[in-house]
Amino acid sequence: MNGIAAASAEDMANLDAVVSSLQAVEKTLQGVMAARDGLLALANRLAMSIAENGGGFEESDLTLRAVAAELATALRVSDRTVQRRMVAAEVLVERFPQVWQAQGAGLITAGHARVIVDAGSHIDDDDARAAYATRVLEFAQDESPNRVRVIAERIAQQHQSRTLDERHEDARTHRGVWVTDGPDAMSELHVYGPSVLIHGAHDRLTEMAKAIAGNGQEDVNSDADPRTIAQRRFDLSMDLLLTGAPAGHDTADGLLGAVSAHVSLTVPATTLMGADGPAAELAGRAPVDLATARALAGASTGWDRVLTHPVNGGVLAVDRYRPPESLRRRLRARDQRCRFPGCGMPARGSDLDHTRDAAFGGETSEENLAALCRRHHVLKHQTAWHVQQLGDGLLEWTSPTGRSYVDRPPPPNTVTFTEPPF
Repeated sequence: MNGIAAASAEDMANLDAVVSSLQAVEKTLQGVMAARDGLLALANRLAMSIAENGGGFEESDLTLRAVAAELATALRVSDRTVQRRMVAAEVLVERFPQVWQAQGAGLITAGHARVIVDAGSHIDDDDARAAYATRVLEFAQDESPNRVRVIAERIAQQHQSRTLDERHEDARTHRGVWVTDGPDAMSELHVYGPSVLIHGAHDRLTEMAKAIAGNGQEDVNSDADPRTIAQRRFDLSMDLLLTGAPAGHDTADGLLGAVSAHVSLTVPATTLMGADGPAAELAGRAPVDLATARALAGASTGWDRVLTHPVNGGVLAVDRYRPPESLRRRLRARDQRCRFPGCGMPARGSDLDHTRDAAFGGETSEENLAALCRRHHVLKHQTAWHVQQLGDGLLEWTSPTGRSYVDRPPPPNTVTFTEPPF
């Protein structure tokens, strides 16, 4: 029996008390962090005021450095760090006051605030930015930051004055590769560029690394190759970058060289045809410019059609001219990522789990299946965490201490219609 399942009533009561205390501490901590951002923003405004009354705005950078140095020495941190925090705090407090206030009230965390600000940073109109923040905050109070990021980027597209294609063309000019040195003779190689290319490269490395293991599994090691999936990905990437081919790992008949990446896009049909509407999206992770989406659509041998409700956007059906595993496609279109609260692992790399075990009569149906990553699949089966389906894709998870958390399918990237008012 799993240890948590065999815990005594006293142990569970103690765990419940720890969870409650941690929630209270986290709420207080977020309020304090928001107060700190308020003071940093005030310091930034004060520096600008001093510059305006003194040498003018041409001296603003030097004045900002001086104020940052004043704060940094008092706090015993780097003045560069303080200056970055001052500018970030000014953006949060002045441009996204609702988000700052929500963090101060403990409704969201600093992580939520950061992803909301990042996604909406290019919205210049004050009213549009406020409307954007209000909509995202409705989701942020119930979801983890990594899930909110996808929703925030999607909503931000609807409030941008410039199209995604225009902004993507500008962003592409900043693509690049750079190195950050670390301790122990180690360094990091950073690659910044279009999402489709980056995710495609990562997926190709992952498929190669799985092929090396010989069983298609990510986390399985063997005596012949004890490396983790991350280590195999790194070794392969160095082979490819330094030799131009995976020479150190390829098989005699070159099978690894033929491994191709799988990039999944969701594109509303009206958007693909050129009409205004939601942007294309990369596997529930990042928006994709229309030109790239059209190029991939034209080169694709087949597309899954996801039929959604014209008003509420819910997934109704998934089909294809030659439908392979239609139920799997429908569920992955609905779930998009692991259905454990807060998890953002893509559904395509997750297991489709029977909520009620098939061994106990659970049906292989949409009402009894949900995407779970391997970590949370194991958690569900081998610990005291329980889950049940409430209908319409809603999953209710119950923790070992008896707390309930409802996980909702993410809203699909689709077009909805509303009736005109009369």
